[in-house]
Amino acid sequence: MPYTLVSAATLGFDLARLPAGRAVAGVLLTGLQADDAALARLAAAHPARGLERDQRLVLAVRSRRAREMAVAVPHVRTAAAGARATGDRAAMLVQQLEQGTIGDAPTLERLLRDDVLGAEHPAGALLDPDLLAEAADVLADAAIGYWAAGVLPPLVRRELTASFDRVADTAPVGGPETLDLGAAGLELAAFLDGLRELDDAGRACWRAAVDEGRAERRPWATAMHEASWAAHVSGRTRVLATAQLHAVQAFLDGGFDRHDGAAGVWNAVAGCVQGIAMGDLLDEGAMTVLRAPLTRTA
Repeated sequence: MPYTLVSAATLGFDLARLPAGRAVAGVLLTGLQADDAALARLAAAHPARGLERDQRLVLAVRSRRAREMAVAVPHVRTAAAGARATGDRAAMLVQQLEQGTIGDAPTLERLLRDDVLGAEHPAGALLDPDLLAEAADVLADAAIGYWAAGVLPPLVRRELTASFDRVADTAPVGGPETLDLGAAGLELAAFLDGLRELDDAGRACWRAAVDEGRAERRPWATAMHEASWAAHVSGRTRVLATAQLHAVQAFLDGGFDRHDGAAGVWNAVAGCVQGIAMGDLLDEGAMTVLRAPLTRTA
């Protein structure tokens, strides 16, 4: 399944269950929020800058091999196949939801290059195309390196992420309070701050709220679609995607783990984000479904 900014909650579902998913979210947020100066700084950090032709060829080969290794990140298809081989349906479900990702490294890279840094990027047109391509290379390498951190040799992962890390250390990404959501921006920032500050009792409360609302899965999916469509037609897809990526970081900072992500807690969080961010364009029914976990945990 290809990733898109419209379906950022689905991307978040994968990132919430990857070992370095928080870092992948940070790379994508950098791309989404970068102005022309930030993109130029990323381009200046390109690992091929100043290298001779032969050295650039060696670097390109290493990059290609790293991407070939990145396909070893378990996918829902491979997880399901392994479970079917054991004949254990319960094991299949666990592997699919806890270990297998919906997308893969190539779809992540296409998302970054074509959607995040595509024609709708507000600063992309301000930059020389060659510089924009170099910035895209730096971001794509980092995204792949962190995406596949669980399967890549540490040296390979560090080589992919080093250029981005040097830039990110000097220019951290802004927080959710900087999102242009009007009054909802303050509510979203408060919601994500609350997630980050959860303790054991708070996490248990969220898990209980998810269990209580499992019968609402189909209305939830419809409401999520309505919110995504509302973002699309109102020109706020990039803003909503940015909110969902901040939510990934808050989810993990709050102590939730891979099992929570697979068991429905991420979906509940993502629904609340959609409801808060797009509340001015949703009907009462969709809002009730999306914000239900907030009501139950209040």
